[in-house]
Amino acid sequence: MKAVQYREVGAAPEVVEVPVPAPGPGEVLLKVTAAGVCHSDIAVMSWSKEQLGFPLPLTLGHEGVGTVAALGDGVATVEIGDDVAVYGPWGCGNCAKCAEGKENLCLRADELGIFPPGLGAPGAMAEYMIVDSPRHLTPLRGLDPVKTVPLTDAGLTPYHAIKRSLPKLTPGSTAVVIGTGGLGHVAIQLLRALSSARVVALDVSEDKLDLAREVGAHEALLSDKDSADKVRRLTGGLGAAAVFDFVGAPPTVKTAGACAAAEGDVTIVGIGGGTLAVGFGVTPYETSVTAPYWGSRSELGEVLDLAHSGVVDVQVETYGIDEAPKAYERLHDGKIRGRAVILPNGS
Repeated sequence: MKAVQYREVGAAPEVVEVPVPAPGPGEVLLKVTAAGVCHSDIAVMSWSKEQLGFPLPLTLGHEGVGTVAALGDGVATVEIGDDVAVYGPWGCGNCAKCAEGKENLCLRADELGIFPPGLGAPGAMAEYMIVDSPRHLTPLRGLDPVKTVPLTDAGLTPYHAIKRSLPKLTPGSTAVVIGTGGLGHVAIQLLRALSSARVVALDVSEDKLDLAREVGAHEALLSDKDSADKVRRLTGGLGAAAVFDFVGAPPTVKTAGACAAAEGDVTIVGIGGGTLAVGFGVTPYETSVTAPYWGSRSELGEVLDLAHSGVVDVQVETYGIDEAPKAYERLHDGKIRGRAVILPNGS
Protein backbone atom coordinates (compact mmCIF):
# COMPACT_ATOMS: atom_id res chain seq x y z
CA MET A 1 0.00 0.00 0.00
CA LYS A 2 1.00 3.65 -0.33
CA ALA A 3 1.91 5.65 2.74
CA VAL A 4 3.24 9.16 3.38
CA GLN A 5 6.29 8.87 5.58
CA TYR A 6 8.80 11.09 7.31
CA ARG A 7 11.90 9.00 6.74
CA GLU A 8 14.99 11.05 7.62
CA VAL A 9 15.54 13.91 10.05
CA GLY A 10 15.29 17.19 8.16
CA ALA A 11 14.01 15.60 4.94
CA ALA A 12 10.68 16.23 3.21
CA PRO A 13 7.92 13.60 3.53
CA GLU A 14 7.81 10.91 0.86
CA VAL A 15 5.16 8.65 -0.66
CA VAL A 16 6.40 5.06 -0.35
CA GLU A 17 5.15 1.49 -0.68
CA VAL A 18 4.81 -0.47 2.58
CA PRO A 19 3.03 -3.73 3.49
CA VAL A 20 -0.62 -3.64 4.52
CA PRO A 21 -0.58 -4.17 8.31
CA ALA A 22 -2.52 -6.96 10.01
CA PRO A 23 -4.42 -6.27 13.25
CA GLY A 24 -3.16 -8.05 16.35
CA PRO A 25 -5.28 -8.98 19.38
CA GLY A 26 -7.49 -6.07 20.42
CA GLU A 27 -6.57 -4.00 17.34
CA VAL A 28 -8.63 -2.71 14.41
CA LEU A 29 -7.57 -2.30 10.78
CA LEU A 30 -9.06 0.72 9.02
CA LYS A 31 -9.24 1.41 5.32
CA VAL A 32 -8.47 5.11 5.50
CA THR A 33 -10.96 7.43 3.84
CA ALA A 34 -9.34 10.74 4.77
CA ALA A 35 -6.36 12.04 6.72
CA GLY A 36 -5.69 15.59 7.86
CA VAL A 37 -2.53 17.64 7.30
CA CYS A 38 -1.48 19.65 10.35
CA HIS A 39 1.14 22.22 11.37
CA SER A 40 2.08 19.84 14.18
CA ASP A 41 3.51 17.52 11.52
CA ILE A 42 5.71 20.33 10.25
CA ALA A 43 6.84 21.03 13.81
CA VAL A 44 7.78 17.37 14.28
CA MET A 45 9.69 17.39 11.00
CA SER A 46 11.73 20.36 12.25
CA TRP A 47 12.93 18.58 15.40
CA SER A 48 16.38 17.12 15.88
CA LYS A 49 16.90 13.37 16.29
CA GLU A 50 17.19 13.87 20.05
CA GLN A 51 13.91 15.79 20.22
CA LEU A 52 11.93 13.20 18.27
CA GLY A 53 11.90 10.49 20.91
CA PHE A 54 10.76 7.81 18.44
CA PRO A 55 12.35 6.03 15.49
CA LEU A 56 11.97 6.84 11.80
CA PRO A 57 10.48 6.17 9.31
CA LEU A 58 7.10 7.39 10.55
CA THR A 59 3.83 7.23 8.64
CA LEU A 60 2.28 10.68 9.15
CA GLY A 61 -1.32 11.62 9.88
CA HIS A 62 -2.79 12.13 13.37
CA GLU A 63 -6.23 13.03 11.99
CA GLY A 64 -7.94 10.00 10.47
CA VAL A 65 -11.31 8.60 9.47
CA GLY A 66 -11.96 5.33 7.75
CA THR A 67 -13.97 2.14 7.38
CA VAL A 68 -13.33 -0.88 9.60
CA ALA A 69 -11.67 -3.47 7.33
CA ALA A 70 -10.57 -6.21 9.74
CA LEU A 71 -10.71 -7.01 13.45
CA GLY A 72 -8.08 -8.47 15.72
CA ASP A 73 -8.94 -11.21 18.19
CA GLY A 74 -11.19 -10.08 21.00
CA VAL A 75 -12.64 -7.00 19.30
CA ALA A 76 -16.41 -7.01 19.61
CA THR A 77 -17.50 -3.35 19.91
CA VAL A 78 -17.10 -2.40 16.24
CA GLU A 79 -17.96 -4.29 13.08
CA ILE A 80 -16.42 -4.59 9.64
CA GLY A 81 -17.89 -1.83 7.46
CA ASP A 82 -18.37 0.70 10.27
CA ASP A 83 -17.39 4.28 9.34
CA VAL A 84 -15.42 5.78 12.22
CA ALA A 85 -13.23 8.67 13.31
CA VAL A 86 -9.96 8.03 15.15
CA TYR A 87 -9.41 9.60 18.56
CA GLY A 88 -5.74 10.53 18.39
CA PRO A 89 -4.18 11.03 21.84
CA TRP A 90 -3.90 7.37 22.80
CA GLY A 91 -3.26 6.46 26.43
CA CYS A 92 -2.84 3.37 28.56
CA GLY A 93 -6.56 3.06 29.25
CA ASN A 94 -6.02 2.26 32.93
CA CYS A 95 -4.55 5.24 34.79
CA ALA A 96 -6.67 7.75 36.68
CA LYS A 97 -6.90 10.18 33.74
CA CYS A 98 -7.64 7.48 31.16
CA ALA A 99 -10.40 6.17 33.43
CA GLU A 100 -12.04 9.60 33.05
CA GLY A 101 -11.72 9.37 29.25
CA LYS A 102 -8.93 11.96 29.34
CA GLU A 103 -6.39 9.88 27.47
CA ASN A 104 -4.83 13.12 26.24
CA LEU A 105 -3.57 13.46 29.81
CA CYS A 106 -2.50 9.82 30.26
CA LEU A 107 -0.14 9.50 33.23
CA ARG A 108 1.78 6.52 31.83
CA ALA A 109 2.09 7.21 28.09
CA ASP A 110 5.74 8.27 28.32
CA GLU A 111 6.65 5.39 30.61
CA LEU A 112 4.96 2.83 28.35
CA GLY A 113 6.12 4.37 25.05
CA ILE A 114 2.59 5.10 23.85
CA PHE A 115 2.45 7.59 20.97
CA PRO A 116 -0.44 9.06 18.96
CA PRO A 117 -0.84 7.85 15.39
CA GLY A 118 1.24 10.00 13.08
CA LEU A 119 3.17 11.42 16.03
CA GLY A 120 5.18 8.36 16.94
CA ALA A 121 2.90 5.46 15.99
CA PRO A 122 2.05 4.72 12.33
CA GLY A 123 -0.56 7.26 11.26
CA ALA A 124 -3.53 7.71 8.97
CA MET A 125 -1.76 9.02 5.88
CA ALA A 126 -1.80 5.59 4.25
CA GLU A 127 -4.28 3.35 2.51
CA TYR A 128 -4.69 1.35 5.73
CA MET A 129 -3.84 1.96 9.38
CA ILE A 130 -3.91 0.07 12.66
CA VAL A 131 -5.88 1.50 15.60
CA ASP A 132 -4.65 0.04 18.86
CA SER A 133 -8.06 -0.27 20.52
CA PRO A 134 -11.71 0.10 19.47
CA ARG A 135 -12.18 2.57 22.33
CA HIS A 136 -10.26 5.02 20.14
CA LEU A 137 -12.95 4.92 17.45
CA THR A 138 -16.03 7.15 17.31
CA PRO A 139 -18.90 6.44 14.87
CA LEU A 140 -19.39 8.97 12.08
CA ARG A 141 -23.16 8.37 11.95
CA GLY A 142 -23.44 9.64 8.40
CA LEU A 143 -21.10 12.61 8.62
CA ASP A 144 -19.05 13.48 5.54
CA PRO A 145 -15.63 11.91 6.25
CA VAL A 146 -13.70 14.64 4.39
CA LYS A 147 -15.31 17.44 6.39
CA THR A 148 -15.14 15.40 9.60
CA VAL A 149 -11.52 14.29 9.66
CA PRO A 150 -10.15 17.73 10.71
CA LEU A 151 -12.53 17.72 13.67
CA THR A 152 -10.48 14.96 15.32
CA ASP A 153 -7.80 17.58 16.08
CA ALA A 154 -8.62 20.95 14.47
CA GLY A 155 -12.09 20.67 16.02
CA LEU A 156 -11.36 18.78 19.24
CA THR A 157 -8.40 20.91 20.30
CA PRO A 158 -10.14 24.32 20.09
CA TYR A 159 -13.33 22.84 21.57
CA HIS A 160 -11.40 21.56 24.59
CA ALA A 161 -9.71 24.96 24.97
CA ILE A 162 -12.91 27.00 24.58
CA LYS A 163 -15.02 24.80 26.84
CA ARG A 164 -12.82 25.69 29.80
CA SER A 165 -13.45 29.43 29.27
CA LEU A 166 -17.18 29.37 28.56
CA PRO A 167 -18.19 30.60 32.06
CA LYS A 168 -16.29 33.84 31.33
CA LEU A 169 -17.72 34.34 27.83
CA THR A 170 -20.90 36.04 28.96
CA PRO A 171 -22.94 38.62 27.02
CA GLY A 172 -20.85 41.74 26.54
CA SER A 173 -17.54 39.89 26.80
CA THR A 174 -14.92 39.55 24.07
CA ALA A 175 -12.97 36.52 22.87
CA VAL A 176 -9.84 36.93 20.75
CA VAL A 177 -8.69 34.28 18.27
CA ILE A 178 -5.07 34.65 17.10
CA GLY A 179 -4.36 32.72 13.91
CA THR A 180 -7.41 31.94 11.78
CA GLY A 181 -6.15 28.97 9.78
CA GLY A 182 -6.98 25.30 10.29
CA LEU A 183 -7.79 25.44 14.01
CA GLY A 184 -8.59 29.13 14.32
CA HIS A 185 -11.40 29.21 11.76
CA VAL A 186 -13.04 26.30 13.59
CA ALA A 187 -12.58 28.06 16.93
CA ILE A 188 -14.46 31.11 15.64
CA GLN A 189 -17.43 28.93 14.71
CA LEU A 190 -17.37 27.18 18.08
CA LEU A 191 -17.26 30.50 19.94
CA ARG A 192 -20.22 31.79 17.95
CA ALA A 193 -22.20 28.58 18.57
CA LEU A 194 -21.38 28.14 22.25
CA SER A 195 -21.08 31.66 23.65
CA SER A 196 -22.49 35.17 23.48
CA ALA A 197 -19.07 36.79 23.27
CA ARG A 198 -17.95 39.18 20.57
CA VAL A 199 -15.28 37.35 18.56
CA VAL A 200 -12.22 39.29 17.39
CA ALA A 201 -9.88 37.52 14.94
CA LEU A 202 -6.22 38.42 14.43
CA ASP A 203 -4.01 37.17 11.61
CA VAL A 204 -1.14 38.40 9.43
CA SER A 205 -2.91 37.25 6.25
CA GLU A 206 -5.78 39.16 4.66
CA ASP A 207 -6.97 35.91 3.03
CA LYS A 208 -7.28 34.25 6.43
CA LEU A 209 -9.01 37.32 7.84
CA ASP A 210 -11.52 37.04 4.98
CA LEU A 211 -12.11 33.44 6.03
CA ALA A 212 -12.53 34.57 9.64
CA ARG A 213 -15.25 37.00 8.58
CA GLU A 214 -16.95 34.33 6.49
CA VAL A 215 -17.21 31.94 9.44
CA GLY A 216 -18.55 34.52 11.86
CA ALA A 217 -15.88 36.76 13.40
CA HIS A 218 -17.39 40.08 14.47
CA GLU A 219 -14.06 41.86 13.94
CA ALA A 220 -11.05 40.74 11.87
CA LEU A 221 -7.83 42.70 12.36
CA LEU A 222 -4.30 42.44 11.02
CA SER A 223 -2.02 41.05 13.71
CA ASP A 224 0.85 43.44 14.41
CA LYS A 225 2.59 45.24 17.26
CA ASP A 226 -0.51 47.37 17.83
CA SER A 227 -3.02 44.47 17.99
CA ALA A 228 -3.39 44.50 21.77
CA ASP A 229 -4.08 48.26 21.78
CA LYS A 230 -6.74 47.74 19.10
CA VAL A 231 -8.41 45.05 21.21
CA ARG A 232 -8.35 47.27 24.28
CA ARG A 233 -9.95 50.10 22.34
CA LEU A 234 -12.66 47.74 21.07
CA THR A 235 -13.36 46.62 24.62
CA GLY A 236 -13.41 50.06 26.21
CA GLY A 237 -10.11 49.37 27.93
CA LEU A 238 -11.25 46.12 29.58
CA GLY A 239 -9.42 43.62 27.41
CA ALA A 240 -10.63 40.17 26.36
CA ALA A 241 -12.21 37.69 28.72
CA ALA A 242 -10.49 34.89 26.80
CA VAL A 243 -7.65 34.86 24.28
CA PHE A 244 -6.89 31.77 22.20
CA ASP A 245 -3.51 31.77 20.45
CA PHE A 246 -3.44 29.15 17.70
CA VAL A 247 0.04 30.20 16.55
CA GLY A 248 2.00 30.15 19.78
CA ALA A 249 5.01 32.01 18.39
CA PRO A 250 6.81 34.54 20.63
CA PRO A 251 5.14 37.63 19.06
CA THR A 252 1.62 36.15 19.19
CA VAL A 253 2.01 34.92 22.76
CA LYS A 254 3.11 38.41 23.78
CA THR A 255 0.03 39.83 22.05
CA ALA A 256 -2.19 37.26 23.74
CA GLY A 257 -1.00 38.29 27.18
CA ALA A 258 -1.40 41.97 26.40
CA CYS A 259 -4.99 41.47 25.14
CA ALA A 260 -6.27 39.75 28.27
CA ALA A 261 -8.57 41.34 30.81
CA ALA A 262 -8.15 41.05 34.55
CA GLU A 263 -9.44 37.58 35.52
CA GLY A 264 -9.17 36.63 31.85
CA ASP A 265 -7.96 33.41 30.28
CA VAL A 266 -4.95 33.15 27.97
CA THR A 267 -4.85 29.81 26.19
CA ILE A 268 -1.72 29.03 24.15
CA VAL A 269 -2.72 26.30 21.70
CA GLY A 270 -0.12 26.73 18.94
CA ILE A 271 3.31 25.18 19.32
CA GLY A 272 5.35 27.97 17.79
CA GLY A 273 7.82 28.07 20.67
CA GLY A 274 6.47 31.15 22.47
CA THR A 275 6.22 31.41 26.25
CA LEU A 276 4.38 33.87 28.46
CA ALA A 277 5.84 35.13 31.72
CA VAL A 278 3.35 34.92 34.59
CA GLY A 279 3.63 36.79 37.87
CA PHE A 280 2.41 39.71 39.91
CA GLY A 281 2.47 42.84 37.76
CA VAL A 282 3.48 40.89 34.65
CA THR A 283 0.06 39.77 33.45
CA PRO A 284 -3.26 41.46 34.29
CA TYR A 285 -4.47 40.63 37.80
CA GLU A 286 -5.66 37.03 38.24
CA THR A 287 -5.12 36.11 34.60
CA SER A 288 -5.10 32.36 34.01
CA VAL A 289 -2.61 30.99 31.45
CA THR A 290 -2.75 27.45 30.10
CA ALA A 291 -1.39 25.33 27.26
CA PRO A 292 -3.95 22.60 26.48
CA TYR A 293 -3.34 19.34 24.66
CA TRP A 294 -5.99 17.89 22.32
CA GLY A 295 -9.14 16.85 24.27
CA SER A 296 -10.91 13.92 25.90
CA ARG A 297 -12.67 11.03 24.19
CA SER A 298 -16.07 12.29 25.33
CA GLU A 299 -15.28 15.74 23.95
CA LEU A 300 -14.63 14.25 20.51
CA GLY A 301 -18.16 12.85 20.64
CA GLU A 302 -19.45 16.31 21.58
CA VAL A 303 -17.61 17.88 18.65
CA LEU A 304 -19.13 15.38 16.22
CA ASP A 305 -22.56 16.12 17.73
CA LEU A 306 -21.98 19.79 16.92
CA ALA A 307 -21.10 18.80 13.37
CA HIS A 308 -24.35 16.83 13.14
CA SER A 309 -26.23 19.95 14.24
CA GLY A 310 -24.61 21.95 11.45
CA VAL A 311 -22.87 24.62 13.53
CA VAL A 312 -19.34 23.67 12.40
CA ASP A 313 -18.29 23.68 8.75
CA VAL A 314 -14.58 23.03 8.16
CA GLN A 315 -13.13 24.58 5.01
CA VAL A 316 -11.04 21.90 3.30
CA GLU A 317 -8.73 21.42 0.34
CA THR A 318 -8.41 17.80 -0.83
CA TYR A 319 -5.35 16.03 -2.26
CA GLY A 320 -4.62 12.53 -3.49
CA ILE A 321 -2.00 10.58 -1.56
CA ASP A 322 0.64 11.24 -4.22
CA GLU A 323 0.04 14.98 -3.75
CA ALA A 324 0.63 14.88 0.02
CA PRO A 325 4.16 16.36 -0.16
CA LYS A 326 2.71 19.27 -2.14
CA ALA A 327 0.04 19.77 0.54
CA TYR A 328 2.76 20.03 3.19
CA GLU A 329 4.62 22.58 1.07
CA ARG A 330 1.47 24.69 0.71
CA LEU A 331 0.79 24.45 4.45
CA HIS A 332 4.35 25.52 5.25
CA ASP A 333 3.99 28.50 2.91
CA GLY A 334 0.66 29.56 4.45
CA LYS A 335 -1.33 28.84 1.28
CA ILE A 336 -3.92 26.41 2.68
CA ARG A 337 -7.39 27.84 3.16
CA GLY A 338 -8.77 26.07 6.20
CA ARG A 339 -7.50 22.49 6.40
CA ALA A 340 -5.76 20.20 3.88
CA VAL A 341 -7.12 16.65 3.68
CA ILE A 342 -5.44 13.67 2.01
CA LEU A 343 -7.61 10.99 0.37
CA PRO A 344 -5.41 7.86 0.52
CA ASN A 345 -7.88 5.64 -1.35
CA GLY A 346 -9.17 8.27 -3.79
CA SER A 347 -12.30 10.41 -3.70
